[in-house]
Amino acid sequence: MGRGEIGADGHWFEELATHMGETYLRYSFTKGTEQEVDFLVDALGLGDGSRILDVGCGPGRHSISLAKRGMRVHGIDISDTFVEVARGNARRSNVEDRATFERVDARAVSFPPIFDAAICLCQGAFGLMDHLSHDLEVLGGLSAALKPGGGFALSAFSAYYAVKYHAEAVFDAGTGVSSEHTFVRNAAGDALGAELRTGCFTPRELRLMCRQVGLSVDDVHSVEPGSYGRTAPTVESPEFLVLGHRW
Repeated sequence: MGRGEIGADGHWFEELATHMGETYLRYSFTKGTEQEVDFLVDALGLGDGSRILDVGCGPGRHSISLAKRGMRVHGIDISDTFVEVARGNARRSNVEDRATFERVDARAVSFPPIFDAAICLCQGAFGLMDHLSHDLEVLGGLSAALKPGGGFALSAFSAYYAVKYHAEAVFDAGTGVSSEHTFVRNAAGDALGAELRTGCFTPRELRLMCRQVGLSVDDVHSVEPGSYGRTAPTVESPEFLVLGHRW
């Protein structure tokens, strides 16, 4: 099996997560967490006691922010390292009773429909898959975990932006995957070479995929990390934010 291919017991991102650990939270795209959560709380109608599933939670930044606002959040991630970082951060924030975490492969989510809302942000599983069928599995598990009428928020890289602006990446027009060689660093500053492959989408594709798994799309917005808002889709923003609900 070549580097980066998905194996039966894991995903290529696990090695990167293990290397980065807590250092992931130093990247600039993680600094807008509070603004993003402010927007999502309003957009999804969340309140004290809302039960939320965070798919691909990473080190738990969105989960912990939501838990601080009185919500009950369960975060899942394929990385044991990120799960342990998230648990430690929840303890330090005194929300470990409301923010729980476990290692789960998002392609095989099998929760009953008990959640009021679900989020999958910053390429949290969705978009990091090498096959479109796996992205659909992520969406299907998210959908099945929602109560009827439960809301969801999903972010995805924009195919328009990738074609127009990804000068240092290679965009495969046949698969919609953008590939970029980069380096990630750990707390000691040690660099690990990585081939990042990210699925990129159009609003039409996202609507069709959601519909296929029983999710109704209410809005698609153009956004940037730390700058979530109600902006109509354009070719100038790196991400789309999909908001909707389960039928």
